[in-house]
Amino acid sequence: MQHDFWQARWSRNEIGFHLPEVNPYLIRHWPSLNLQAGTRVMVPLCGKSLDMLWLARQGYPVLGVELAERAVLDFFAELGCEPRVEQKGALRSYSHGDIEILQGDFFDLQPGDVQACHALYDRAALIALPPDMRPDYARHLSAILPHELSGLLITLEYPQEQMAGPPFAVLADEVRERFLGWQLQELERVDALAQNAKFAARGVQRLDEVVFRLQRE
Repeated sequence: MQHDFWQARWSRNEIGFHLPEVNPYLIRHWPSLNLQAGTRVMVPLCGKSLDMLWLARQGYPVLGVELAERAVLDFFAELGCEPRVEQKGALRSYSHGDIEILQGDFFDLQPGDVQACHALYDRAALIALPPDMRPDYARHLSAILPHELSGLLITLEYPQEQMAGPPFAVLADEVRERFLGWQLQELERVDALAQNAKFAARGVQRLDEVVFRLQRE
């Protein structure tokens, strides 16, 4: 992972990627997965996303993974709770109620860490990674997660030459290439440039937000 880059972003509080509310695509499309209550959800590169709290309140225990300790500490502090902290191999576990966040390098995750996760929610992981890291991310994710799994993936599509990421543009063809062997369904595509002034200010002329359903059986 780009350790120094992301640690610096969090230490300087440069977290424009953090949404101060629950992602509307999650609220709209999560019920379509028809997951049983109690299904554990993995949220890679989770930051301090409020989506984790929403999932837990819907009855889905959450396992987040996050590099920056600052993000993890802020998440629990903003909830007003003191997490239980313990070391789990190369990662440090912070947990409270139905939410656990493993702090450390995503690539240090082992199958045993995520064996109970039969759901996946990726809003800001794949698009946070540069092109050379995305194949390794998808391969590692596929290798460690249980085979029977459903989830949502949210990506951005824009002319990459018009703006340097992150967040990066990840086109639908690349999503299909990265998740070979998975069943993919495009659930929604939204022209979102008008709602994202920061992209327009940086010269982006087209921006689509795309929601995929992922499934393995």
